[in-house]
Amino acid sequence: DFIRGEMMAAMKAKDKERKNVLSSLLTALKNVQIDKRADLTEEEENQVILKLIKQTKETLEMTPADRTDIIDECNYTIKVLEEYAPKMMGEDEIKAIIIETLAEVGIEAPTAKDKGKIMKVLMPKVKGKADGKLVNDIFTTFLN
Repeated sequence: DFIRGEMMAAMKAKDKERKNVLSSLLTALKNVQIDKRADLTEEEENQVILKLIKQTKETLEMTPADRTDIIDECNYTIKVLEEYAPKMMGEDEIKAIIIETLAEVGIEAPTAKDKGKIMKVLMPKVKGKADGKLVNDIFTTFLN
C-alpha cells in the first residue's frame, strides 16, 4: 500500500518516469503474491525489489554504449527501486560476517576447496542484505 501511495504521488506530480517504475514494481509484487496465494512478508517484498534491481543492472550491462536512452532509463529505474530496497551491508559489515562464518566452520585459512562449504553457511546470513557479487569478491580476498 505504501508503494501504491508513492505511485499516486508520482502521478499527481506528473512524474511519468517514476510512476512507471513504481507501477512495474507493484505488478511484480502482485504477481509474486498471486503465486504465493498469500500476503508477502517484508523479506519477500525485499527479495522482489532486489531481483528487479538485479535484472535492471543485467539489462544495463548488455546495453550498447550508444543507447543512452536505455542506459538513462535503467539508471533511473535502479535509483528509484533502491529507495525501497533494504539498506545493503557495506564492505566492513560483510568482512565481519565472513570472519564470523570462518570461525563458525572452523577454517582459519580458507582455500578455494573450502569455498562451497563456507558459502553454504555465509550466504543465508547475507541474503537480501548484501550484494552477492560483492560478498564473493570480498570472500576471494580471504582465500590463501
